[in-house]
Amino acid sequence: MSIAMRKLADISSMQTGKLNSNAAVPNGIFPFFTCAQETYRINKAAFNTEAVLLGGNNANGVFPLKYYNGEFNAYQRTYVIETLDRNVLDTRYLFYALQPALSKFQAASIGAATQYLTKSILDNFKIGVPDLDVQKRIVNLLSSYDDLIENNRRRIQLLEQAARLLYKEWFVHLRFPGHEHVKIKDGVPEGWQKKSALDIMDVMSGGTPKVSVPNYWGGEIPFFTSKDTTDYAYVFRTERTLTEEGLNNCNSRLYPKDTVFITARGTVGKINLAQTDMAMNQSCYALVANPPLNQQFLYFALAENIEQFRSRAVGTIFDAIIRDTFKLIPFLVPDIRLIKRFTRAISPTLRQIDVLSTQIRKLVQARSIILPRLMNGEVIV
Repeated sequence: MSIAMRKLADISSMQTGKLNSNAAVPNGIFPFFTCAQETYRINKAAFNTEAVLLGGNNANGVFPLKYYNGEFNAYQRTYVIETLDRNVLDTRYLFYALQPALSKFQAASIGAATQYLTKSILDNFKIGVPDLDVQKRIVNLLSSYDDLIENNRRRIQLLEQAARLLYKEWFVHLRFPGHEHVKIKDGVPEGWQKKSALDIMDVMSGGTPKVSVPNYWGGEIPFFTSKDTTDYAYVFRTERTLTEEGLNNCNSRLYPKDTVFITARGTVGKINLAQTDMAMNQSCYALVANPPLNQQFLYFALAENIEQFRSRAVGTIFDAIIRDTFKLIPFLVPDIRLIKRFTRAISPTLRQIDVLSTQIRKLVQARSIILPRLMNGEVIV
């Protein structure tokens, strides 16, 4: 198969957005692409096109790469890359072709505290450009992986939504099984206890080993930070990983599966369950329920009450959740029999979410293996 190597400057146009990263608004109408892995929202669009979005700066040189077709807006350091001739270069193919290049961009980026990806670096970067029909076959194959991943994500969201609604029905609206026969005393069902969040869980901190020591990084231990949060229960993949030596030289324990992580600085109040053993940095807390509560109940209870944490975050420059914040959050501890009944009810749902999350991980791994082979012509489609 003939693959011509072409500079990006010769086959694409490149511009950046105009906005500051803080222009995002909750529940905005349009996607807002910044240098964060997460896609934010905004109410005003500046672009209406098919493009590849590439973040131009990142503290660790891990630049987000995304594809979008439609109306959107972009941060002033996010590159909006469009193909010059769609008969020569398919935009979706360009998105896939740039994925293997992200590690090269990281190595080529400049800067100290923050790594920058300059337009000159991108203009001179070369990708393989086969015939258009080959590009489309490659896109169709890789898109099938993406479609399966997205379908699993939607299923996870529906499953989690159902479990959250059940929690709300039982423990917020107090329409739990047998509620008709339970007396209300001091505003709560008989047998329930009023406590603070700090009373019902252990709140543990993390830490970061020295980034200047290469032997601490790139191992097999996931290292959770606020950048790694997902929009559903479980988190497995993390942007960075530690070695055993790195874990031994930071202030984080290795937290087991089903530990609840809550982000305390930066993106405040995002929560996830660890799908595997993980370490954690100092911008988060690891939460472990005290009996009679368990990790599954704790996760859904926190999901329901997370706005209370966000509203009580403190700070002069950046909002943050501190340990004393947990003292301020009221927490109802239901009757132990009801906790067990709820756990039995939602356990099959969490197992399905766990399985689907694992399938997503395996699909991502399989796609990551085949993608560079497709791009260099090693695998023929």
